[in-house]
Amino acid sequence: MTSPSGPRLFPESGRELRAHDRGVLPFEHLRELVREGVLAAEDGIDEAQLQPASIDLRLGSYALQVRASFLPGRGTTVLEAVEDLLIQRIDLEGGAVLQKGAVYIIPLLETLDLSANPGLLAKANPKSTTGRLDVFARLISDRADQFDVIERGYVGPLFAEVSPKTFNVRAKTGTRLNQLRFVRGRSVSSHASRKAAEDEALVFDENGEPMKATIDSGIWFSVDLSGRSGDATIGWKARTETPVIDLDRIGYYDPGDFWEAVRPSRQLILTPDAFYILGSKERVRVPPTYAAEMLPYDQAMGEFRVHYAGFFDPGFGYGTGELQGTRAILEVRSHEIPYALKDGQRIGRLMYERMLAVPERLYGVNAGSSYQDQGLGLSKQFRR
Repeated sequence: MTSPSGPRLFPESGRELRAHDRGVLPFEHLRELVREGVLAAEDGIDEAQLQPASIDLRLGSYALQVRASFLPGRGTTVLEAVEDLLIQRIDLEGGAVLQKGAVYIIPLLETLDLSANPGLLAKANPKSTTGRLDVFARLISDRADQFDVIERGYVGPLFAEVSPKTFNVRAKTGTRLNQLRFVRGRSVSSHASRKAAEDEALVFDENGEPMKATIDSGIWFSVDLSGRSGDATIGWKARTETPVIDLDRIGYYDPGDFWEAVRPSRQLILTPDAFYILGSKERVRVPPTYAAEMLPYDQAMGEFRVHYAGFFDPGFGYGTGELQGTRAILEVRSHEIPYALKDGQRIGRLMYERMLAVPERLYGVNAGSSYQDQGLGLSKQFRR
């Protein structure tokens, strides 16, 4: 790993960062972080793990099934905290089934050393495919008191807390469930969202016509339950008894074996603890100069939530500029009581952050993206 006296991608001189010095690191800066050993792995890091504004993280060689979720806290490592909660150790080298309802702590192949880059923090989210399978996957680090945030100066291993909620899934060493984004300086997302909307159109209707963005601590979007004329399906509800899903099998499974179609209506009554895939009415996009993050719906606004936060890379719904937005896919779960979700109801928001530079790779252009011009897309394990 790089020592504090070693090379630094962003050497600091003690001055306060200016506004244009703050932002999300793009692909080419992430590649440099890997070269410097800021993010490292014994077997190296494949450039295919690098996305326009994030890096995919890989599961390690074993999983520790534990009795409960936890955070280690300031004085404890993750493996020390596991000792009192351990049920069993599971080998992942040849692949293993992770059971729904169980909680697993899985060391990742990657380690992190931010000691030589004090201006950087890192934050994680589940990958899109992970969320669409209702697999709860959060990042944990030693001595952490919050999930999915790696504080400045951290040196040490990384772990994923993985808990499948709806499907039993088969994973193995190298499976990618989480992604890591690096941010330099303080986050200024609230201002960035407003500025992004001033710069160009971010929201479009189903016909590709620009719409006025609803801006309130991010760009808001609403749920589509009515669909376009002739649509027979506007969403999916997960079945409760299904076969195991092997995460390495792409385009393999018949959706009907795992999902019930949701038909168009003016409202949908969410069944408690059921998992739904729905779509936004609006088509949204992220210009190359910005990255975005979907935030869960505020619980105070209703007895449900958009279950997973998620990263939206530069170029999402944008491409080279000709694409008039892409629908956001919503992973929705009700709380303890049924909830009547209405067509057009506000259900989520995107927070935009400025990029430090336009990435060499853009989502959907040269990054091998799976969901660029998606319809009501299920995860990539299912046949289209």
